[in-house]
Amino acid sequence: MRLTRKDITFQPDSSRVIARFLFSSEERGIQLITAILTLSEKQQREELNNVLRKYARRHRNILKVFERHFRRLSRLFDIMKLDVKELEMNQRLLIGAYFTMEYSIEAAAFFNPSIVEDPDQSRIEPGQKRVILSFRATGEGHISSIVFRSAVIDQDNLITVDPPGRLLDSPEHVRNHVYKRVTFLAKLGEMQSFDNPAYPVIAEKLTETFTYEELKRYVDETRNMPGMDGNSALFLREMMWLASSHYEMDFSLDTDISERVIFPIADTEKRGIEDARFVRFVGKDQEQTYYATYTAYDGMTILPKLLMTKDFYHFKVLPIHGEIAQNKGMALFPRKINGKYAMLCRIDGVNNYIAYSDNISIWREATMIQSPKYPWEFVQMGNCGSPIETEAGWIVLTHGVGPMREYVLGASLFELHDPQHEIGRLDQPLLMPNQTERDGYVPNVVYSCGAFIHNESLIIPYAMSDYASTYAVVDLKELLNKLTGEVTVG
Repeated sequence: MRLTRKDITFQPDSSRVIARFLFSSEERGIQLITAILTLSEKQQREELNNVLRKYARRHRNILKVFERHFRRLSRLFDIMKLDVKELEMNQRLLIGAYFTMEYSIEAAAFFNPSIVEDPDQSRIEPGQKRVILSFRATGEGHISSIVFRSAVIDQDNLITVDPPGRLLDSPEHVRNHVYKRVTFLAKLGEMQSFDNPAYPVIAEKLTETFTYEELKRYVDETRNMPGMDGNSALFLREMMWLASSHYEMDFSLDTDISERVIFPIADTEKRGIEDARFVRFVGKDQEQTYYATYTAYDGMTILPKLLMTKDFYHFKVLPIHGEIAQNKGMALFPRKINGKYAMLCRIDGVNNYIAYSDNISIWREATMIQSPKYPWEFVQMGNCGSPIETEAGWIVLTHGVGPMREYVLGASLFELHDPQHEIGRLDQPLLMPNQTERDGYVPNVVYSCGAFIHNESLIIPYAMSDYASTYAVVDLKELLNKLTGEVTVG
């Protein structure tokens, strides 16, 4: 079967930076603010002008960033008994600048891509399709974020990427969810037993509606009460995880999609958000919503989450919970199956499973549909993005891990109305790392988070050794003939 690698590489670009909040400790923060305020008015003005001269052109609105970071220091100002209303604007901005750092989001790697049809298909030529590519971008400290590129794929399956914007932007607004007591406790009960010393205490504190900040205060008060044990600590931690997993983001309308960066926001994501598998989900009346399952990492625990958007300007983040909401690699089907949401997952780290649910964020049970069969997948299997619907069945790109921890891509076909049944599976890898792809941050790995059908071809963007990305093209008819010609059951 012919697979054509295309001569385009998506490389990490260390010049793409965002302005992040910089904070080490309260003690050092107070010392720093004190030192800034001991400067003369002239020195303060000169220092601020120097910062603006060096950084104003590198960011969309650096003064807004400084002001935002200044406001995050309110606790220090309270400790110092400093009335911020008495500070001049130059002083506020200079303090904000000292608590800001540039972060190169792509400096280490630009990998694990997915591809979806752009909601805007205006002004394109016949045979073309406008698409959105998502990537996992990794910078200093191996902190990952989600970034995008806009592109057009033509009748010859050539992708032309729009030049990326230079002024990267974090969300303009981030809104924490306002929780209802009854609903929140019901969701918590799906994760933890209420037979816990912390439950009656926290339940009494919760008001009818509350915010994340209010819940954090209640949890801190409860944690320090007598009688709280290890189970109590786990219960309270699960409660904070559930709360921090709900939020919304808005990006400014004057940003290009390549300038929108979804960087870790919640506590559960502080060490990175990984491997977003985007899919265009079609619901009732052909209404489309873009979902992405991704993995949040806080330095110790992996947590699956769900990102949703209709326009790639406004995003909602939801937790995925339930008994099977664990491990990496959940991938949502692009439509409901027999009236239920369907999800691929890998709950044991080795085999592929399918799950069904009435609620897109609660997943209870899963059925194994594939296990390693061929030598190149003996170590483990997993999916490489959401299933792709064809008349012959659901195409599922898989990854298999074999000797020397080599990752390769495979493909399987599942029945449309009963995707628990595997129609066929390739007995040879669809894509293996070649000599130019095998060296990188993690050697001998090719990996994808989602493919796309265009012009009777399967377009497969993929990462090369966790460093850079490219794409390949496979004739759809050839692939389906191979998958249906030799029936195998996993």
